[in-house]
Amino acid sequence: MAVMMKVRKDVDFPGLGGRIKEAREELQRQQLPERLSVAKIATDAGMTPANWYKIENEDTKVLPLETLREIERVLGVSFGVSFDQQPEEGKKKIISDDGTEWEAPF
Repeated sequence: MAVMMKVRKDVDFPGLGGRIKEAREELQRQQLPERLSVAKIATDAGMTPANWYKIENEDTKVLPLETLREIERVLGVSFGVSFDQQPEEGKKKIISDDGTEWEAPF
């Protein structure tokens, strides 16, 4: 039986936490704040509010792709992550938990 091995390469993606925060704040402006707290949003994404804030503040240094997908789902947005894109030199890059890189959508 073959054992799967992951190889990972990290790429910095400055500003992703801020983009997540902006999307959350916009969603909250569209909804009644008492119905859509950070605690509810975070729980719906499968994490604690403390972890959500760590992501927004970019205190989390590696964001697994699955977590990013849950954040996108809960916020109803897409950050344009695609494995089909190849980043160009000088463009911002983001990386998944398996080390795949792609061009940032912003």
